[in-house]
Amino acid sequence: MLFRDQTLAAIASGEVTLAFRRRKRPTVKAGRRVRTASGVVLIGDIAIVDISALSESDASSAGFPTLEALREMLGPDDGTPVYRIELTGLEPDERVALRGEASLSDADWHALTLRFARWDKTAPGYFPSILRAIGAHPEVRAADLAAKAGVETPKFKQDVRKLKELGLTESLEIGYRLSPRGEAVLEKLREHRL
Repeated sequence: MLFRDQTLAAIASGEVTLAFRRRKRPTVKAGRRVRTASGVVLIGDIAIVDISALSESDASSAGFPTLEALREMLGPDDGTPVYRIELTGLEPDERVALRGEASLSDADWHALTLRFARWDKTAPGYFPSILRAIGAHPEVRAADLAAKAGVETPKFKQDVRKLKELGLTESLEIGYRLSPRGEAVLEKLREHRL
């Protein structure tokens, strides 16, 4: 689920509390969280609604100046359901703070090596090689890094997201870079030759 920066600011301030999307099925689940560039959007209840029952209040709560603007965004009724999605807040993304933690405790290092070992059962050394590639080639397109790694781009991106969850990488407009934590892990990998 994508949000514009202006909408994210309005969610953070409590001005926007709803989203409406025309989809065959919802792309988010109630009670889940959606990561964005500005933080984590908290998702409340989700329900299918009749577009003719939408009100000016619904439009305002979704950040639209008028009901007509909301209906225009949803497009013509082609039979695809319209979902009403409650947005219950915006929290800081815990990965941002984690990225800056460059000092790794023995417990941190142990947990990371166990995670790499689990992930690398099918391709030993694959995840450390991604860190090395990003460290050596920041701001390089994912497709180029994937080709060098010999994997499909979607798989490579998915695997980089796993590293991002651990606070090791940061996405850029083009490509990635290692976070301070990622740099520290890469240095440990060099020391241990993993």
